[in-house]
Amino acid sequence: MQTADYIIHADYVITMDNDLPVLGNGALAIQGNKIADIGSFDDISKKYSSKNIIKGENTAVLPGLINTHTHAAMVYFRGMADDLPLKEWLEEHIWPAENKWLSPEFVSDATELACLEMLKAGITTYNDMYFFEDASSIAAKKIGMRAVLGAGIVDFPTVAGNSADEYLSKAERFIKEWKGDDLIVPCIAPHAAYTCSPETLKRAKNLADKYNTLLHIHLSETEWEVREILARYNKRPIEHLEAIGFLDKNVLAVHCIWVEDNEIELLSKRRVGVSHCMESNLKLASGFAPVVTMLMSGIKITFGTDGAASNNDLNILSEMSTTAKVHKALSNDPTVLNARTVLLMATRWGAEVLGIGDITGSIEKGKAADIVIMDLNKPHLTPLYDIYSHIVYSARPSDVETVFVNGKLVVDNGRLCTADEEEILSKARDWQGKIR
Repeated sequence: MQTADYIIHADYVITMDNDLPVLGNGALAIQGNKIADIGSFDDISKKYSSKNIIKGENTAVLPGLINTHTHAAMVYFRGMADDLPLKEWLEEHIWPAENKWLSPEFVSDATELACLEMLKAGITTYNDMYFFEDASSIAAKKIGMRAVLGAGIVDFPTVAGNSADEYLSKAERFIKEWKGDDLIVPCIAPHAAYTCSPETLKRAKNLADKYNTLLHIHLSETEWEVREILARYNKRPIEHLEAIGFLDKNVLAVHCIWVEDNEIELLSKRRVGVSHCMESNLKLASGFAPVVTMLMSGIKITFGTDGAASNNDLNILSEMSTTAKVHKALSNDPTVLNARTVLLMATRWGAEVLGIGDITGSIEKGKAADIVIMDLNKPHLTPLYDIYSHIVYSARPSDVETVFVNGKLVVDNGRLCTADEEEILSKARDWQGKIR
C-alpha cells in the first residue's frame, strides 16, 4: 500500500484526457502536488491509503476550469460604467479611473477578490493582462491560485509607466523574477495593435521569444479597431500582425470577432490560440466571433471572462452555457459546440494555449492536482443522464464544493481555506467607498 495525501472518490470522474473518458464510481490519489493515480474506487483503495478520504455521493470531479483572458484587478470597477460601447467605456470611464486609482495596493486587494470569486466558481487557473503584476503575483500566490500573468504594454503614459521602453523593461524584470515559480507563470501582454506601434509589438515579440513566454493580445475586437488598423497600415489587424512577424504558437489572441476567412487561415497556419469572451462581447455589443468556423479550421478556442468591469462576473460555467447556445442559434445547427467540446475548451485546451498543458488542464497521472468537486445533489442537476450536459448547461458556481490547486485544498465546503473571505470583501467595500 502506498500513502496518498488525499483520496477523492466520486460518482463521476471527468478526466478530459485524450479519449475524454468518464469514470463511474471513480477515484484519484493525490501525492504532494501531483495526481498519483486514477481509476475505480475499488482499485485505488487497494493501492493507496490516506488519512484524508473525500468521499461524496452525488458528486463529480473534473479538472479545474481555465479562464484564458481577464483583467483580474478590474473587479473593483464592476458595474461602474455599464451599458456603453467599448471605445467610450474604455477611454472616457475605465482609463481615467485606472489613472486615478491604480497602485500596487489596489491591484493586490482587487486580485484577492477576483481569485476568491474565480476559485469559488471552479476556476483554478487564469490568464491576466494588467499593470503592477508583481502585486498580482503575490496576491494570487497567497490565495493559492495558478495564474499566467501578463505585464501590460502600451505606447502611452499611465500610472504604471511613461513609455513603451519602461513597460518593456518592467516586463523583462517581472519575467526574470517569477519564471520557474510553481504557481505563477509570467508573460508579455501588449494591449492591442491600436495601442502599440509595430516597433513596440516587435520588441514584445522578441522579449517573449527570448524567455519563451506567452504573448497575450486583444485582436480584432471591434469594427472600429479594424477600420483604425486599415487606415494606419492598409492591412486588417491579423494581416498586420502577420506582416511584422508577430504571429506564432506562443500567441494567444483575445476576441477575434471581426475576422475574415483569410485571417482565420493565418491564425490556423501560425497555430495561434484564441480566447473567446462571449458574455463581454454581448454586453459591449462588440459582435459575434466566428467560433464554429475557427474550430473547423483547427484553431483551439478557449474561454475568457474578460474583466468583471465588462462582463460583470468571473464565471466560466456561464461562459460555456451561453457560448454553446448562442453559436447553435447563429449557425442554425443545434449539433455545433456539443457539451464535450465545450468542456474541452474550458479545461485542456485552455491549458494548452497558455503553454501549461503539461502541467494542468486534465486529470492524468503526473499532472498537477488542480481539481474541482461538484455537488450534484441539487434540483437543477436532477435527474442526471449525461454528466457533460449537466456541467455545461446546468451547473452553477454554487455547485462547486471543493477545489484543489497544485495539490493544496483551497476551497472546502464552499469556503476559502487560504485567506479570510470577510476581510477580502471588507477591503473591497472600503475601496468602493473611495472610488464612489
